Amino acid sequence: MPIFPWDTLADARVVAEAHPDGIVDLSIGTPVDPVAPLIREALADASAAPGYPTTAGTAELRRSIVAALGRRHGVTGVTEAAVLPVIGTKELIAWLPTLLGLGAKDLVVVPELAYPTYEVGARLAGTQVARADSLTQLGPQSPALVYLNSPSNPTGRVLGVDHLRKVVGWARERGVLVVSDECYLGLGWDVQPLSVLHPAVCGEDHTGLLAVHSLSKTSSLAGYRAGFAAGDPSVIAELLAVRRHAGMMVPTPVQAAMVAALGDDAHQQEQRDRYARRRNALLPAIRSAGFAVDHSEAGLYLWATRGESCRDSVAWLAERGILVAPGEVYGAGGARHVRIALTATDERIAAAVARLRASGHEQPEAGLPRCSTQS
Repeated sequence: MPIFPWDTLADARVVAEAHPDGIVDLSIGTPVDPVAPLIREALADASAAPGYPTTAGTAELRRSIVAALGRRHGVTGVTEAAVLPVIGTKELIAWLPTLLGLGAKDLVVVPELAYPTYEVGARLAGTQVARADSLTQLGPQSPALVYLNSPSNPTGRVLGVDHLRKVVGWARERGVLVVSDECYLGLGWDVQPLSVLHPAVCGEDHTGLLAVHSLSKTSSLAGYRAGFAAGDPSVIAELLAVRRHAGMMVPTPVQAAMVAALGDDAHQQEQRDRYARRRNALLPAIRSAGFAVDHSEAGLYLWATRGESCRDSVAWLAERGILVAPGEVYGAGGARHVRIALTATDERIAAAVARLRASGHEQPEAGLPRCSTQS
């Protein structure tokens, strides 16, 4: 296994924590805002649950997932048999190739800049791994599984409908499973992301498609480990069969909390507004400190560069009490970028903004790439 990414930030964290006004942690991207009362109440009300939970999810949860996909993301044609709750989407991604029975002869394709767990899951299953953002990079190969991630972690890039259609058509010609990580789908800023299950992408034919969704960010439920997969009914059935044997069950109270979260759009909009407010404050401050921001049109991160080693940027920001993620942990193409999360309280974001603006005069203004995002 590769080194756990966040362990490589230990020294920078010590420096950032020594700041007189305390650390502003914009590295991991863990939610910090309160869980909505109606979700907490649903969890508590379901806490008297002595029996084993259902691996497939309660009927109420499955109905809630189908309804939320349609109402929030315009996804149609999903049945209750084509959804499956999971113990947080990181768990699913880490074990997906194994659950599908992939092995040494199989190829898993991940984006060139990618959430590290895609590759970790492939390694756990012993498969081959390729990094590619375009189909032409794969040549005549027929992978077993291709990951998409839109909006992207770490870059915030959104894949357009034409690109998604092309990938779906290519994969179906070759019998390749497309797994679309859509954990940030509800956080489009400059553009509106589409699910791979959206009718504009695939009609209502979900054959060979799996969408992965999380409640961690939009409902602040990272601590609940609440996510789900939806798509091809045959793939969902296969995953369900294996997960039943493996005991991969979402606890009953968490399933009840998910029903409450999926059924209420008001708390999700309130959380989205918080992130928008923080993004609007942090984005110009990052630029004022001499960074260019690439992509970042959606999601919870700003993908920033000063044209130097990402570790140098991490160190410079740590000296100002701001901890960020080095881009190299997402792939070689991130070696000159850092990922800056929007997941901090309003007070901590304001502290970061003040420090960045105070440091702006120290930064060179020439030779920086232009930002590709608009705000």
